[in-house]
Amino acid sequence: MRDIGKILPIEGYRVFLKGTLPAGYTKSLTHLYQPLIGIQAMSLYQTLINELDFQNGDTAQTHHTLMNYMDLPLDEIYRARLKLEGVGLLKTYQQESSGQNTYAYEIQRPFAPAEFFSDDMLTQLLYHHIGEAKFTILQEQFCIQTGQKGTDITASFNDVFQTFQPHTTGMELPEEHHAVEETIPSIDFTWMEQMLQARMIPSKKVLTTANKKLMSQMITLYDLVEFEVEKAVLWALTDENTLAPKEFKEACHDLFQSKHQQSSIRLTDKQKNEPTTEYVPTTKEEQLIQKLENISPRNLLEDLSSGGQASGQDLKMIREVMTTQGLPSPVMNVLIHYVLLQTDMKLSKAYMETIASHWSRANLKTAKEAMAFAKKQKSQYQQRKNKAKNYRKPVSNEVIPDWFKERKKKQETGSAVKQDSNDGKEWEETEALLKKYSKKKNSHL
Repeated sequence: MRDIGKILPIEGYRVFLKGTLPAGYTKSLTHLYQPLIGIQAMSLYQTLINELDFQNGDTAQTHHTLMNYMDLPLDEIYRARLKLEGVGLLKTYQQESSGQNTYAYEIQRPFAPAEFFSDDMLTQLLYHHIGEAKFTILQEQFCIQTGQKGTDITASFNDVFQTFQPHTTGMELPEEHHAVEETIPSIDFTWMEQMLQARMIPSKKVLTTANKKLMSQMITLYDLVEFEVEKAVLWALTDENTLAPKEFKEACHDLFQSKHQQSSIRLTDKQKNEPTTEYVPTTKEEQLIQKLENISPRNLLEDLSSGGQASGQDLKMIREVMTTQGLPSPVMNVLIHYVLLQTDMKLSKAYMETIASHWSRANLKTAKEAMAFAKKQKSQYQQRKNKAKNYRKPVSNEVIPDWFKERKKKQETGSAVKQDSNDGKEWEETEALLKKYSKKKNSHL
C-alpha cells in the first residue's frame, strides 16, 4: 500500500532501447533473470520492449495503458520497475512539466546466457534461488566449453601502449581506450592490504582487479564486514598465495549462513522494510550512536586522537579482537569508545578482550544495542558496589568489648574514602577479631 501514488495513471512515459538486444536474450530473461525478480518484472520488461514499435512520435503513452496491458494495479507495476532497475535491466528518467511528471524508460540490454555466468553476484544469486541441481544444468547448457588452448600469452593494452608521450615531461595524457578499465565499486581495500602484509602475503597477487571486483560483489551480496572478508580471503588462499574464487565465494556464503542462522540468499523488496521518513538524530547520544554505526574503527581511533594517525599496534589489536570474538564494526566502535573512557584514553588489550568476549556471548549487532548493554552492565556494577558498601552484618548476640568498639571508631574517622579492596580487607579483619573474642569467652565459661 505504501507504493500507491508513486506514479499516477495519467502520467506519461516513453520507451528507449540502449544498444541492441543480444542473441538468445529471451532465454536469459526466462531462465536466468526471472528466478531472481519474478514474473511481473519480466512481463513489464517484455511489454516495454514491444512498446518500442507502437510509439507515436513525441506523444507519450499514459501509465493507464500499462495497467490495461498487464492487468495489474499501478503500485505493483512500480515495484516491478524497481526490480528491473535493481538488476540493471532498466534506467528511469523523470521530467516535470506543467505540474505533471513524464518518465523516460531506457531499456538496458540483458546479459547473453554465457555472459550472465561471468558475473559473480548474479551467478551466486541464481544458485541460491534455483538450487545446485538446476543451476548446474543451466551452466552446462549456456556456458560454452572450450578445449585446452595452452597458456594465455596475449599482450595486454599496457604491454603495447603507453598513456604519455616520451618527449613530454612525464605528464600523463587522458587515456581514450576505456574498454580496458573495469568498473570496481568504490571500496577502500587499504585494510585488506595491511592485513596481507602483516601476514607476509604478497598483496598484489591477491588484490588484483578481478579479485577486488569479486570481493566488492560478495561484500554487497552477503552483507559482510571487514573481519569476515579477511577470514574468507585467508580461507581461500592457495599454496601460491593466490585467491581461489570458488573457495572464496563458498567461504562468504558459509559466513553469511552462520551469522544469519542458516538463512538462504534471496532477493527481497528492500522498500518494504525501509522507514517512510529518514531518521534524524536529535539528542547528543543519538548522534553518537549514528556516528558509531557508520564509522570504521580506524577512523574512530583517528577522530579520538584529534585527527592523528592510528598506530599499527592499536589497529592490529582491534583486528585481532574483532576476528576472535566476531564483533560487527558498530559494536567494536562502542567497545573502543567505552574502553578509552574507562582507561584514561589508553587501549588495554586484556581489558578489551574481557569485555569483547562478554559482548560476543550477548550477540550484540548494532551500536545502539552495545551502548544500552554497556550502560546496563555499568549500572549493575555500581549497584553491587553500593550494596557492598552499605552491607551490615546481622546483629549478633555476642557482647562486643569496648576495646573493639574504640578501634572500629578510629578506623571510621581515620579515612573518609576507602577503596573497595580495603573495605573487603577491613571486613575480614573484623570477622577474625570477633571469632577470636568468641573463643576466649567460651574458654572462660
